[in-house]
Amino acid sequence: MNGLSPRRSITLAVHPTSAGFGWTAFEAPFAPFDWGLVYFERDKNAQCLRRLEKLLNRLGPEMFVLEAFEQDDSARADRITKLCRAMVSLAAHKGADVAVHRRADVQACFASVGATTRYDIAEAVARNIDALRHKLPPRRRSWEKEDPRLALFSAAALTITHYTLSSSRLLDDLREAA
Repeated sequence: MNGLSPRRSITLAVHPTSAGFGWTAFEAPFAPFDWGLVYFERDKNAQCLRRLEKLLNRLGPEMFVLEAFEQDDSARADRITKLCRAMVSLAAHKGADVAVHRRADVQACFASVGATTRYDIAEAVARNIDALRHKLPPRRRSWEKEDPRLALFSAAALTITHYTLSSSRLLDDLREAA
């Protein structure tokens, strides 16, 4: 035995916002390892990329996950789309595999528990992940801006979706091989 601990298999998901990004790092489904929110007022893309690089260096994730950002029905601002492209490139350069999942995949993953809206999905995540429960903001009223903490729950939901889709693909592959 060499005394080295086994390397953790980390999945890092990021949800960019107009002010920064929310992120979660999971070791397994429903097993968050670390998480956070990042905000910037100036030079947002450059600042976000510097912070992401620090996260990638610190966590060394095997998988980097983002929500689809270049679909026809994506409501992402041009700046956010450019940021997402740069994030994918940076994560790949740092050796992480990259997965991009559609918003519809996230919604389908949580539909079985009756969660359809972004907030419903955040509530479902909070119910199943004790460590994040205290971060859930109150439901927004129609005249209020979205709480930045929802980005944390969007990243967590994206991670759970990734694990779910990966598991079902693995089962499909096993069935085909049999």
